[in-house]
Amino acid sequence: MPLPEDPLPAKTNPADAPAKSSPASDPEEARLIRRMQMMMNLVMQTIAQDSSLSIDEASQLIADARTAALSMFPGKELAYDLIWRPRFQRLMRERFRIM
Repeated sequence: MPLPEDPLPAKTNPADAPAKSSPASDPEEARLIRRMQMMMNLVMQTIAQDSSLSIDEASQLIADARTAALSMFPGKELAYDLIWRPRFQRLMRERFRIM
């Protein structure tokens, strides 16, 4: 005896849908993103852990990291300002007791 058809459509899970092409799906861009993350983490760790680093040297490290990030991703100043700038500001406040 055949099974009756289900009158209600099956619920679909968005996670089961095929992945749409995203900018990070490009292997070259994914490599650049990973490289930038490693660079930014290294700068943050250096500022946090090097007790001999002056505030001017730390500021220069941040400025150089920003220049490097924007050379890897031209035109993404807003993304930098939203993602990385607050992290660096918080780190500088904590490290150098800046208000």
